[in-house]
Amino acid sequence: MSIKAEKKHELIEDFKTHGTDTGSPEVQIAILSERIRNLTEHFKLHKKDHHSRRGLLMMVSKRRRLLDYLKGKEVNRYRELINRLGLRR
Repeated sequence: MSIKAEKKHELIEDFKTHGTDTGSPEVQIAILSERIRNLTEHFKLHKKDHHSRRGLLMMVSKRRRLLDYLKGKEVNRYRELINRLGLRR
């Protein structure tokens, strides 16, 4: 359900805004989106795992808050990020 270190480093490299960036909203949202995708796949096999479902809902809420923050600060970065991640179909 968690992501591998290699995948996490790959996401950081893809979404960082400067050389030593690891905590910008873009990076955090990308990592959360990957974890949400993994948990969604997990629930296809384990439909009754309600404890993990609570964690999924908390991650979705956190991603929503980060997206709202980014939208309020810089709309262009927000739009670019949702296009790159494939959110808002």
